[in-house]
Formats: sequence, C-alpha cells, structure tokens
Amino acid sequence: MRRVLIVMSAADTWTRTDGSRYPTGYWAEEVAAPYERFVAAGFDVDFASPGGVLQPLDQHSADPQVAGPECGRWVEHAENALRKHGPLLALEDVELGTYDAVVLPGGHGPVVDLHQDANLGRVLVDADTRGAVIGAVCHGPAGLLSAVEPDGSWRFAGRRMAAFTDEEEQLFGTAELAPWLLASRLRQRGAMLTDGAAYQAHIERDGNLFTGQNPASSGPMAEAIVAALS
Repeated sequence: MRRVLIVMSAADTWTRTDGSRYPTGYWAEEVAAPYERFVAAGFDVDFASPGGVLQPLDQHSADPQVAGPECGRWVEHAENALRKHGPLLALEDVELGTYDAVVLPGGHGPVVDLHQDANLGRVLVDADTRGAVIGAVCHGPAGLLSAVEPDGSWRFAGRRMAAFTDEEEQLFGTAELAPWLLASRLRQRGAMLTDGAAYQAHIERDGNLFTGQNPASSGPMAEAIVAALS
C-alpha cells in the first residue's frame, strides 16, 4: 500500500510588517481534496506538523464568497479527515524513508513556520533523494524552502514549479503588509516558477515534484500524484 504524509503548518497567526497579527490556518480544500483522492486510490495517509500541533481552520476557506459554493463540503471533509487520523505526528518524529509521497497544503501558515523548519527540510531532502513524490499547493511551496543543503544551497533550485502568485496575493488583499511574497522569494532562491491565470487551476510537474498554484489546483495536483504512484 502506498503511504502519503500530509504536512501541515502549526501557525495560527501571521505577523505583518506593521506588527498586526493576521489569523490563519489550514485551507480546507487544500487538505480535503488531496485527502479524498488519496483515500479513494487506496493510499494510507498520515498527517504531521511542527510539534504535532493541529492548526485551526482558516475561516476564509469556509466563506462561500471567498472559497466558492463547495467550501462547506471541503470544510466538513477536512475536519472529518483530521478527526479520523487522531493526533498529528510531530515532524521531528517522522521516520525517514517511510512515505511514498510528502504533500504540503497551504493557507498562509507555511510562510510563517514551514519555510524554515529544519525537520521538514530533513524529510524533503530524504524524499527527493529517494525519488519519492513531493507535492505542494498554493502557499505550501513555502515549505520547500526548508530543504537547505549543508553548503547553504537550496535543494529545489532550478526546478519548475507553481505557487500562489504575487498577483493572487494582491487580489486577496494580503500583499501590502506581507513580510515577503512567496512567488518572489521562490524565484529569488532559483525556482523556475510558472504563473497561470489568477485563481484558476494550474499545476506543474518536474520529475518527482508536483506543485499547484492555488486552492483550485489542489484536486488536479492530487490526481497527478495518484497517477504517478499508481
């Protein structure tokens, strides 16, 4: 049986450049859509986060005006999945070599903690070395930044990927006071980023690396991962 590890942020707030604290959490569709597809394919799924902390729901992802008319279903499915799997694994306790895929959903949390989490970096470098699948969607690719080699170079430099764009951050209203913008930072580190239309599904595959631009990309990215693992 294929095993998938979904790594979530533990952050519930995002400190802005003016010192204000912006509430954040996991984005329901980005957890639920991949989980649904992995379970339907017969995969065994675990959840992990820094310290095993269960992040709250990002309430924007439960607002039909923001997240679309299906958001209630995604919220219900995400909450059920997280309840079913009980306490999250602590990232520091994840055993290397265990999973066929490591997947990073978004919400703004990954730009708070996962981008610099050494334990996640350890898991990602191991997965990439083994050729295991790595997936990340929306702000999830911030977690890829944690994969730093001993010489300070970035493991994913030169790789083609998609992520939440600077345009989408501006449209969402969170760009102006952001300490840094994800797409710009990924490019600065050497990613070959491709931008699709704002808030429309867009995914990229570069070898074992699968990435999606925004919440609408969650399901298509997961389907591509399922196809690769099947």
